[in-house]
Amino acid sequence: MRVRASGLLAFLTKAEPRSAPSGWALALDAALAVGLAAIAVAEVAERTTQAARITPEFLFVTQPVPVHAGAATLIAAALSALPLALRRLYPITVWLVIVAAAVAIRAGLPPVTFGAAVFAAYSAVVHSRYRNLAIAVVVGVTLVVTAVFADTLPRFPGRLTALFAIVPAAAAGLGLRELRRRLNNAEAEQEAATRRALEAERARIAGELHDVVTHNVSVMVVQAGAARKILASSPGEAEEALLAVEATGRAAMTELRTLLGLLSPAGDGAGDGAHDSGLRPQPGLDELGALIDRVSAAGLPVDLQVSGERRPLPPGADLAAYRVVQEALTNVLRHAGESAASVRIEWGEKLVITVTDDGRGTSGGPPGRGLLGLRERLSLYGGELDAGPRPGGGWRVRAVLPVEAAS
Repeated sequence: MRVRASGLLAFLTKAEPRSAPSGWALALDAALAVGLAAIAVAEVAERTTQAARITPEFLFVTQPVPVHAGAATLIAAALSALPLALRRLYPITVWLVIVAAAVAIRAGLPPVTFGAAVFAAYSAVVHSRYRNLAIAVVVGVTLVVTAVFADTLPRFPGRLTALFAIVPAAAAGLGLRELRRRLNNAEAEQEAATRRALEAERARIAGELHDVVTHNVSVMVVQAGAARKILASSPGEAEEALLAVEATGRAAMTELRTLLGLLSPAGDGAGDGAHDSGLRPQPGLDELGALIDRVSAAGLPVDLQVSGERRPLPPGADLAAYRVVQEALTNVLRHAGESAASVRIEWGEKLVITVTDDGRGTSGGPPGRGLLGLRERLSLYGGELDAGPRPGGGWRVRAVLPVEAAS
């Protein structure tokens, strides 16, 4: 019994989120409540009853005789509508107070009081945090009042009129509540989808910035370090290294300007000339030659081998393939020490990109953000990425991209 009672209590007191009512809504409810209460008090204040009077002919004749309502009846009439001012804040309590006031008035119940009771039942189901409790209280109290006070309350015009009016009002309130819940859920799902899209876009932008900045800055650091070492002994070679640093910096600025131009709305008034000169397309496999030239100029010998017939790729997949080579060579520059690298492009049913090096400074460990971003980027096109140390020394990065699916 205790388990059943606790389960029933938990069912009835299950709370649902509810937004706070606005000031305008509360003001409108207060005005409505005051108006209905004034009408109810006016109807009860001067009621007439059928009273008997003895005529000179000793005949009993009934005629309307005014009977003034007492203070308790007037207060009950006011309470039969005035609590509606709080119907959004305390909906179940308002319903119980109005029903109690109607029962206190009983005979000569004003029609406005009956309407207020129906409206309070609707409000209890719509606005209460405890939906199940509100439904149980409204239906239960209506059944009890209809059964116990059937002979004293007005029948409007039938005995079950109150039941047939209040229960449908509660059902209408339940329907509106369910509709509001579905609308709120749809809005919440839309907001969640928007947040997910924004997070995905931020991750994509972060990946682009990482690829551009990390690669070019790594190349510039290596070139600047080489220039510093040979500045005294070989000024000419140092000058060539510094020129390479300058060229790499300009390339980095161009890529950054292109990326930021894609993020900025057209005509935003940016004064950097990015929009005036047009946006440079994102790089692809066609630009591997320029990439390898920059890396080779930084002191890393790179061997490029291409086999198979070139297939067309969509811009996103082409960019992903380019970033694989760029990130792999960047890691070689940063971690492999003095080494040589090899880039192999194999075209077939699948595009296979393999970048290897024979460096001695490569250290194991979890993949960095660049490789993780590449893995996410390739997965969008059904591709895979594998990176790890080679058995004979060095490091290998291998990417597989389905060409037909990407096309």
